[in-house]
Amino acid sequence: MSDPFIGEIKMFAGNFAPRGYSLCNGQLTAISQNTALFSLLGTTYGGDGVTTFALPNFQGRSPIHWGTGVGLQPVELGEFAGVESVSVLTSNMPAHNHTIFASTGEGTSNVPLANGYLAAAVDKDLNPINMYTAAPANQVPLNSTVSGSSIPLQTRSPYLSVSFIIALMGEYPSRS
Repeated sequence: MSDPFIGEIKMFAGNFAPRGYSLCNGQLTAISQNTALFSLLGTTYGGDGVTTFALPNFQGRSPIHWGTGVGLQPVELGEFAGVESVSVLTSNMPAHNHTIFASTGEGTSNVPLANGYLAAAVDKDLNPINMYTAAPANQVPLNSTVSGSSIPLQTRSPYLSVSFIIALMGEYPSRS
């Protein structure tokens, strides 16, 4: 196999970085020990630029090419965004209501009616109770209760986890 370019990133099915590579986990790296790689990455992914620089961090992230696609916002090299899950709250939910109407009039049927309303029950002798009506005498909204438990929803597409590794040694890439 030919030598990789310094800074070349590959997907790797193992849970370690082979010799000459490092995992892309965002770790800080000493500039003095990796001057060639620092000359390519700089502080794009972090570090102070004096003694350290950071490797890209692919943990929980999907790669995306930098630049601007048709109809898309520009993405800078090294930029990261997005979240793995989100909580749907009343404050970020579209405005809507769940109004349910019932009738204050007496029921005329003991089975639900198409386009019918819940009505007042009228039988006190354990006979089938008429509690539905086709036309309400007077509509009243029923009280609603809050439901849900504020558990965050996953926002990830289906995925398969692999390691991303970056070449620390190899051929220095030319700009031609």
